[in-house]
Amino acid sequence: MKLDMQNLLNAGQNLFKAGVPSLKKTEQPRSAELVAVPENPIPADGKVGFINSSNGVSLRYALWRGTSEQRFATVCILPGRGEYIEKYSETISDLRRRGFTVAIFDWRGQGGSDRELANPRKGHITDFKEYDADLQSFVKQVLLPDCPAPFFALAHSMGANILLRNTAYESCQFERVVMVSPMLELVNLPVAPGLARFFVEAASIAGFSDVYVPGGSDLIVEQQEFEGNVLTSDRVRYERYGKVLDAAPYLGTGSPTNGWLYAAFRAMRQMSDPSFPGRIKVPVLMFSAADDQIVSSEAIQNFASQARMCRLTDIPGARHEIMQERQTFREEFWAAFDKFIPGTTEWQD
Repeated sequence: MKLDMQNLLNAGQNLFKAGVPSLKKTEQPRSAELVAVPENPIPADGKVGFINSSNGVSLRYALWRGTSEQRFATVCILPGRGEYIEKYSETISDLRRRGFTVAIFDWRGQGGSDRELANPRKGHITDFKEYDADLQSFVKQVLLPDCPAPFFALAHSMGANILLRNTAYESCQFERVVMVSPMLELVNLPVAPGLARFFVEAASIAGFSDVYVPGGSDLIVEQQEFEGNVLTSDRVRYERYGKVLDAAPYLGTGSPTNGWLYAAFRAMRQMSDPSFPGRIKVPVLMFSAADDQIVSSEAIQNFASQARMCRLTDIPGARHEIMQERQTFREEFWAAFDKFIPGTTEWQD
């Protein structure tokens, strides 16, 4: 098997190298300042800064107090792959109007946080444990000292994958968590999942971990045309974030690398273990988008049906980014959110 794999790698070397971009690393702005554009204003009175995570990585974070009667509770937003704080401006405002303190940060390798590679557009990581370290650093350095308890989390896609694995730990600080389109299984890969996993594993072992996945590039999805996008059916919101990236292209991230995808497959496999749903220690509300072309809605539904501590809300017609979707879909989301988070309807087994 090792010989066959090596032969495959040797034969496909040009394919692995294809797509290595000419983009050179530019100095990341060392200010944590958030980028506002007319289409996407930043909520007022926020606190921004950097914290240190593992391996000396700096993470950009932001924090706001509620604007209505204070609930003395905090919602921590955990973005998806390639996202950045500014993309959640509308969601942050929605939460503040509900009286919550809101805390959010950029994962390593994206947004205003340190990038892993010389090419800052590459979405790269070698193990999701590095993301676990980012979350733990944020909890210890921002959430616990600066935010009112109880703590809740609102996570999207990759962020939900990281959060879900952390709900199985005794050290989890969140009392309830909301997960939107959690990354439990990828769909619409160019080849079967098993073959894709073999391909990126082989590439990583052969030293091509930091190379884009085949077909990948520096291009940022939200700077492409609205037509044909798989993120949202809302043109205004989609183009809004394109304007943010036009103003601050350094916030953007291109395609994932072989190493990132290999790490993602390993993280998703952890949650496919039949025993994992029973290890979740906090109540979970999951959302699946019926028209999701990135992660598997069926996998989300199957997981939720196996977890005693999990509720599921499916939103027909919505695409992957429910929080950036049309208002009718967002209203469905907020109605379920408001019933789940304490202060309204309490959890019942």
